[in-house]
Amino acid sequence: MTRVTRVLVADDQTVVREGLVLLLGLIPGVEVVGAAADGEEAVRLAGERRPDVVLMDLRMPRMDGVEATRRIREGYPAVQVVVLTTYADDQSVFSALRAGARGFLTKSANAEEIAQAVTVVHEGDAQLDPSVQRRLLESMTAKEPQRSRTAGLTSREEDVLRLIARGRTNAEIARELFISEATVKTHINNLFAKAGLRDRAQAVRYAYEHGLAEPPDDPGPR
Repeated sequence: MTRVTRVLVADDQTVVREGLVLLLGLIPGVEVVGAAADGEEAVRLAGERRPDVVLMDLRMPRMDGVEATRRIREGYPAVQVVVLTTYADDQSVFSALRAGARGFLTKSANAEEIAQAVTVVHEGDAQLDPSVQRRLLESMTAKEPQRSRTAGLTSREEDVLRLIARGRTNAEIARELFISEATVKTHINNLFAKAGLRDRAQAVRYAYEHGLAEPPDDPGPR
């Protein structure tokens, strides 16, 4: 049987919210379990409906998406959050990631990209829009990051971290480094523990901060 991903949509604009509900409803393996018009309603529905993933706007009345993300992640840790917003400025990106979001897409994303983000985040990985990754890198570069090994990471752990920052899955990392997936998971657990990281979204940011990641290729205008 196909694994169903239960999704809650949160966006204050009725047209956008209803459009996302319609779009997600057409994707095989996705079930929309609710739609919220503001952050407070998103938190309430997350508790009532227990979705696998919340597709979260940032700028909403009563409670913004960052605070709603923080409350959902604290109250319902099994619920993952993908931010879908018009805004990809540094403050929005960092605030959302610190609040616990595992995905960050801009509203220029197409249906395939949104579906992929929902699936990837539900499976425990992170999904960041290439433009968001570039902004992270630009911000870290502007602060003159230290480009030396930190937190006692081994060279192989740094290799794994670089590939995580490039969006590689565990299986892809294993193939590129010619090691088993079990070994990849061990390296990931070790580097997360050493660097105090919670998930792959934080790992991507950490990689940029310490010069262990390169900007993604620019996909060009869409």
